[in-house]
Amino acid sequence: MNLDHALDELAVRNGVIPHFHDLEGRLQPTSVDTKRALLFANGVNIDSGGMVHQALEEMIAADARRNLPPEIICIAGQDLELAIHKSVTWRLLPEGKEENAVEGKTDNLIVIQDLPSGIHELHLDSSNHRDIVLLISAPEKAPSVFEKSGLERIWGVNLALYGLNKGDDPGIGNYKDLADVASAIGLNGGGFLGVNPVHAMGWNNPEVFSPYSPSHRGFLNTSHIAVEHIEPMSERTRALLASWKHAAQNKSSQLVDYPGHSKFQWLILDALFQDFTKHATTVQENEFAKFCINEGPAAHRVAQYECLGEKHGSDWRKWSSSLRDGIDAPDTSDERVRFHLWLQWHAENQLQTAQLEAVSSGMGLGLYLDLAVGARQNGAEAWAEAEAIAQDVSIGAPPDHLSPAGQKWDLAAYSPKKLSTSNYRAFREILSRNMRRCGVLRIDHILGLNRSFWIPENGAPGGYIKHNFETLLAIVRLEAERNQTVVIGEDLGLVPEGFRETLLNSGIYSYSVLQYEKNENGKFKNPSSLSPQSLTCFGTHDTPTLRGFATGGDITWWQKLNWIDESHAATIKDSHKQEVADLMGLAPSALQEAHATASEIDKLNSSVHRAMANSPVMMVSVQFDDIEGNIDAQNLPGTIDEHPNWRRLYSTPIAAINDHPNLKHISKIMAIGGRVGSKKVNKERNS
Repeated sequence: MNLDHALDELAVRNGVIPHFHDLEGRLQPTSVDTKRALLFANGVNIDSGGMVHQALEEMIAADARRNLPPEIICIAGQDLELAIHKSVTWRLLPEGKEENAVEGKTDNLIVIQDLPSGIHELHLDSSNHRDIVLLISAPEKAPSVFEKSGLERIWGVNLALYGLNKGDDPGIGNYKDLADVASAIGLNGGGFLGVNPVHAMGWNNPEVFSPYSPSHRGFLNTSHIAVEHIEPMSERTRALLASWKHAAQNKSSQLVDYPGHSKFQWLILDALFQDFTKHATTVQENEFAKFCINEGPAAHRVAQYECLGEKHGSDWRKWSSSLRDGIDAPDTSDERVRFHLWLQWHAENQLQTAQLEAVSSGMGLGLYLDLAVGARQNGAEAWAEAEAIAQDVSIGAPPDHLSPAGQKWDLAAYSPKKLSTSNYRAFREILSRNMRRCGVLRIDHILGLNRSFWIPENGAPGGYIKHNFETLLAIVRLEAERNQTVVIGEDLGLVPEGFRETLLNSGIYSYSVLQYEKNENGKFKNPSSLSPQSLTCFGTHDTPTLRGFATGGDITWWQKLNWIDESHAATIKDSHKQEVADLMGLAPSALQEAHATASEIDKLNSSVHRAMANSPVMMVSVQFDDIEGNIDAQNLPGTIDEHPNWRRLYSTPIAAINDHPNLKHISKIMAIGGRVGSKKVNKERNS
């Protein structure tokens, strides 16, 4: 076999997709340089032609020796039968247990009865070979909305946590604010409150504030800690807090000041930690110690990263080799390591308290959190989980008509090969840590479980690599069952044939954005035609708000940024006018049936929300921007500083949300549509 053919086969065997179709339908081949780069990223080192042949021969030989595939997916609680074609001794090592659950010897069939959920190891020994097979035992489906809430068709609100209006209080929205807003939404009949990702952004990165570019997705953004609710607090610290609030009262801005917030919050958190070390009660000390033990090595590793970042800069790729490898990392008893663990302790407690208060308010599901597609290449996750990370590549997207040069997101990718070797520990921990904090988890760009577009750092063109989709999906179901979490998969864009059906069969809810739901002739679909197993919303943080859509606010921004000229803008706005009329036609009698007036909310808003309320979908999400009647979206894709992305404050103070007339109006629309998300409100209305 010549070198080119050997490289092609080795690439395919390691998941590198040989070609893909772009949005124009043209076949784009994966280049030789890209294949080499993606193989290296996935843990296959082939510096020379001889190494290509050697790696391929070893892989073929290893596959030929195997008695069973390296991974087998099975249904938890059912008996498993595996056909064997030679005499073997086998033993099952169940997850979390050192002793063997069962063992035996056979030359034809292995039978394991009532296999519990988990990732187990099946060891097979024959005369001259040993196999280790991962048994991924998972439920057939993730929990449903009804199983979780006792309700069939619910609604809720999505908002930006950072943008909550705290009145005279300084800083950005925090976890205590989240609890207060969740209670207000629950008392108005909402079944969930969704927020932007609250992943750790990095202690030393106040200039990075896109929630979709986190440092670590398994840990929490400490900027959202409600410092005024931490005890013990000394008089000196109270004075610091009072001075922060006083300084904030003299400022007026409609945008979040992240660096300013960090500057003051850091001082107060440092002071609070000193108060803790000096004045903590025995109960507090024991609770913190228990947290540090329960969180395990992963939390300590992230705390070590933060300490090193304070001394050497947050980009670990610029550290010395001994620091990159963690050899010279500070000991877990180091006081600064304890400080960063203490921060995560408070963030975790406050977020979980918010979930408890959300459910206590009557919400059927409570908090709806968002799992970003990846973490920054220079951040804590890429450093702490280096053994599972693909080397020298970034997740991105291929060129299309919106981005002719393609998109490089500077996000780290998990290596399929490395993940499998480590029994998917890193992926499972990310899921588990997020799911335990909420009733609903949305997985951003869930297509990434099937394949990812990797862009090599060496300048080679990008290419797709295939993931172990069925395995990853089974793990999602497994962790969702353990944490009793409803899962939404963001499945927008071009997806492989059968992909959505596979998700639905696993109990994953589809994500339907009404702005994108059009039929063949370009007309908006009526929400009545949408899949029941989905969440629907009019827009997202990346798309125009209802008022922005009606007024062409996004088009105005495109024109302001010179993306389009005046003539093109006028053409698009004319098209928008017809689309607005189409949206109005979805439910033209919304105002009369909801007993509302145009002064409470415009007709378009009523029409769209009534149509969604009457739809068969199980979850309807209302954007808080549409409750407020805002024009601008939270984010304008394609911009960084030109548009105030991820910085806009809401105009409604937190204390006024419960009585917001537009929230009351939408609550009535949802109730008339037979959609109540709060168990308490549902009980009251039926009594």
